[in-house]
Amino acid sequence: MRRKIKAAAAGAVRNPDRSRRCILDAALREFSARGFAGARVDVIARRAKINKRMLYHYFSDKEGLFRAVLRHKISERVSRAQAQAPQSDLASSLPIWFRQNCDDADWVRLLAWESLQTAGKPVVDERERRRVSRQATARIRQKQAAGGLRRDVAAVHLQLAKVSLAMFPLALPQLVRIIVGRSPHDPKFQREYTRFLETISVGFRPPNGKHE
Repeated sequence: MRRKIKAAAAGAVRNPDRSRRCILDAALREFSARGFAGARVDVIARRAKINKRMLYHYFSDKEGLFRAVLRHKISERVSRAQAQAPQSDLASSLPIWFRQNCDDADWVRLLAWESLQTAGKPVVDERERRRVSRQATARIRQKQAAGGLRRDVAAVHLQLAKVSLAMFPLALPQLVRIIVGRSPHDPKFQREYTRFLETISVGFRPPNGKHE
């Protein structure tokens, strides 16, 4: 047992970037399955094939690890969306964000757990997450000023609508099953819902291209 621990520690020292990524991947799975309160650091370390001492070396404590997972996922998702449609507006990006959530269900479950366990209290890294959200809202205002999105709706509400529409099916899969009769992971449902998002997103744009 000691030999395995030493080997894992040696591997972590030799390739710290890979070790950090393994820890973040394992932590996302554990946090999404059990939430922050129920997640166990020893399970994360075991899944990442690294000992707890090295895990704490990289991330200091459980909250530090959770914060790192959040920041990593937010950065990853924003970069991926921008690469897929660098010039897209809020309307055309709706299907992209939905498909990204379909491929990233662990992230959606993590946010659902967080909502249940914080009960309206401040969340981990809230200041940084508010900053990222303000940036997204500022981009919407720029699109509104340029005439690409309707102006008679608050930018923050458009941002909220985007997040809600793209995330709801994965966050509450039981309601999708009850209402539609399919799982949100069903490819047919995903195709149909993507077409729906493409249709309703037209309503975010000014009618006839005129400024609102």
